[in-house]
Amino acid sequence: MIPALQSSAADPEVALPSTATAGDQAFPTLTEAQIARIAAHGRRRKVERGEVLVKAGARNASFFVVVSGRLDIIQLSDGVETRVVVHKPGQISGELNLLSGRRAVFSVRAGEAGEVVEVDHQHLLEIVQTDADLSEIFMRAFLLRRARLIASGIGDVLLIGSRHSQETLRIQEFLTRNSHPYQYIDLDRDTGVQELLDRFRVAVTDIPVLICRGEVVLRNPSNHDIADCLGFNDPIDQAQMHDTVVVGAGPSGLAAAVYAASEGLDVMVLESGAPGGQAGSSSRIENYLGFPSGITGQELTARAYAQTQKFGAHLMITKAAMRLRCNTRQYVIETDDGAQILARTVIIATGAEYRKLPLENISQFEGAGVYYSATFIESQLCAGEEVCVVGGGNAAGQAAVSLAQSARHVHMLIRSDGLADTMSRYLIRRIEEDPRITVHTRTEIAALKGEDHLESVHLRRHDGATEQKDVRHVFVMTGAAPSTRWLDGCVILDDHGFIKTGSELSPDDLATAHWSLARAPHLLETSKPGVFAVGDVRAGNIKRVASAVGEGSIAVSFVHQALQE
Repeated sequence: MIPALQSSAADPEVALPSTATAGDQAFPTLTEAQIARIAAHGRRRKVERGEVLVKAGARNASFFVVVSGRLDIIQLSDGVETRVVVHKPGQISGELNLLSGRRAVFSVRAGEAGEVVEVDHQHLLEIVQTDADLSEIFMRAFLLRRARLIASGIGDVLLIGSRHSQETLRIQEFLTRNSHPYQYIDLDRDTGVQELLDRFRVAVTDIPVLICRGEVVLRNPSNHDIADCLGFNDPIDQAQMHDTVVVGAGPSGLAAAVYAASEGLDVMVLESGAPGGQAGSSSRIENYLGFPSGITGQELTARAYAQTQKFGAHLMITKAAMRLRCNTRQYVIETDDGAQILARTVIIATGAEYRKLPLENISQFEGAGVYYSATFIESQLCAGEEVCVVGGGNAAGQAAVSLAQSARHVHMLIRSDGLADTMSRYLIRRIEEDPRITVHTRTEIAALKGEDHLESVHLRRHDGATEQKDVRHVFVMTGAAPSTRWLDGCVILDDHGFIKTGSELSPDDLATAHWSLARAPHLLETSKPGVFAVGDVRAGNIKRVASAVGEGSIAVSFVHQALQE
């Protein structure tokens, strides 16, 4: 039986990741005046005991305030109902899926006869956008409830897999990066799982298996399959013209979406994987303004994503942009599933990807010993073992410091003579002072060895000397390659494939691109009017989260100007 959430801060089973008053914040009791303000956006109605107000899996579910009686939040798992939480008079239903309109994770049922205020999805968005007091209460409660669900493994997804499976790791990362709660059963540790497999007619060869909403069985599903089953995306209206389409949901793309949507623009965001970009996989960001104790990339992404939902931006997950048609002033983005999205302006925020090591068998070990992020999921895999971190930038430094807390020892491999030119001083000092971290300068990986999983690495030093280390986990965080292949010559790139913008564009560049306006390109504007580039994909970018967020927000001011032309 899955443990239930409780609306008491004293509950020992599920502790909120917040302050001592977090129980009140996650399950606030509203005043009569606040309930009256909410009622102005909805309707009061009677409910009977046992009446189902929301069925699990429903899209665009209504939001409820309990006036009298009681609402029970119900999870159905293996044919057994579990009461997850009880909402009493003055309390509200729902969590983050209410804002996005995604499928409801749980059912809402009247535990007693009484009265409620019902508010539909669109009017709930109006409340959080216009009533600052209620918005703060709702957003805090929704975020804390989602955090509780994730920490407790309570949700509408059951993942059955193996810690040695590349595909299991991929699905775990996808669900985690999308902040979707799930329960995980590891075949290597849970010997009693066979009965569950038999019930759903699943063979061990089908692993990993994802059971969606307790009824749909997905065998080794793609990320796109998971997104569809969980209702992450609304259908695309291919006839609708959007004010701006943001391609990429890293920090710069999410910032652009938040600012554009909050200013009343019709915004669609396309993300090929999961929100957050490289920053979303960071174990901890400690130099981001306003977070003196640091914040994980996942936490920052989750909050930013919630803001996009609050202001009504449309975020499409696992929708990759394959081509930008830019031969007319109204742009068309073609996606990997054949959809065509119309846009008056475009903000390119596709970021950059860590370059793969130049080794023939690198793909063999990706997800099975070679990783490109160092989140809590990966750190669990290498607890008590030696690991290698390849790279000398801040991301590599953050990974090394984080992994050293659980790994036996961390070997940092860099090709240069030191870290001073590529890493923040505070990280260098932590690495220097941690006896569990060794920095190997002018050293690279020459070979990877293993069968189903990485077993050892061969290191090569600048003098040609080689060394074998029995390391089963390598974290690669080296130079970035811009994600610009899909642009297919639509905008001017520099020699390294990054997008030129603003003053970076020479007169020859603009002549080649047939720049059609009398004015010069705006600060973040590409060689196509109304097409902007922000974040790591842009030539001359500053590789800092704060810079990416700033560029995303600044671009929106230029979008307004472009829309008026």
